[in-house]
Amino acid sequence: MHKSGFVNIVGNPNVGKSTLMNLLVGERISIATFKAQTTRHRIMGILNTPEMQICFSDTPGVLKPNYKLQEQMLHFSEGALEDADILLYVTDMVETPDKNAEFLLKVQSLKVPILVLINKIDLTPSQSPQNGKGTAPQRADDVLAQKVEAWHAVLPMAEIFPISALHKFGVDQVLARIKELLPESPAYFDKDSWTDKPARFFVTEIIREKILLYYNKEIPYSVEVVVDSFKEEDDIIRIQAVIYVERESQKGIIIGHQGVALKRISTEARRELERFFDKKIYLQCFVKVDKDWRNSDRAMKQYGYNLE
Repeated sequence: MHKSGFVNIVGNPNVGKSTLMNLLVGERISIATFKAQTTRHRIMGILNTPEMQICFSDTPGVLKPNYKLQEQMLHFSEGALEDADILLYVTDMVETPDKNAEFLLKVQSLKVPILVLINKIDLTPSQSPQNGKGTAPQRADDVLAQKVEAWHAVLPMAEIFPISALHKFGVDQVLARIKELLPESPAYFDKDSWTDKPARFFVTEIIREKILLYYNKEIPYSVEVVVDSFKEEDDIIRIQAVIYVERESQKGIIIGHQGVALKRISTEARRELERFFDKKIYLQCFVKVDKDWRNSDRAMKQYGYNLE
């Protein structure tokens, strides 16, 4: 009586999908920052027990695409609706169900179990009195109850779980319900597998995470990272990576005065990679310009975004 299945996580940008994914899997697989559109690919994290295998997928936030990269990101999210055994739709206390209504229509048509997770309930706002008439603010639990009711109206077939992924509140109940709903099936992957991504992928994600943390405005979203060389020896992994930007001015910002900014990124990434691989890392990072790569079919294929 072995259970296996694909549990796909979807939702709008910056609602906490990656934080939830890492918590459910018990490994730091997806990069998670305070900035929206952090996740660009569909990333699988596999949770194994003797009795079951749960294949979680983190996906990019649903948005209306403005360029080819965002079109590919939306394809990853929509693809997650097609092969899910269980769907986790993550929202939070700020957004309303009418955001990205077109995507929600597709969710409504699904025949698989849907769990709506209202994340960040620790940030439930106390609504201010309206019209200056001194009306008492709504209590936090009343605000949450209204959110639950609103989502139940849109997705009446779904089960709704208030959670705080950051504070690990309510996530155990979600995992327990997933285990109950998981279909009977043999394992899809070897039981020692924990992701479907190669080591090189996590190198690029960790470097990109540091750029997301240290740079503002358009810079982090104009960056793509490619591993040119990954050589694993007995006591060290030697890595050469290229950080691609869209314009020469962005290259100068990434490198910084006398290379100080690039050195900081490389040092922080190396330390994180050493924790990730549990091995000494030698990392070299270079910066190159690939003009307007986010709108290039050639770049989408070269950087691994095309689904075909």
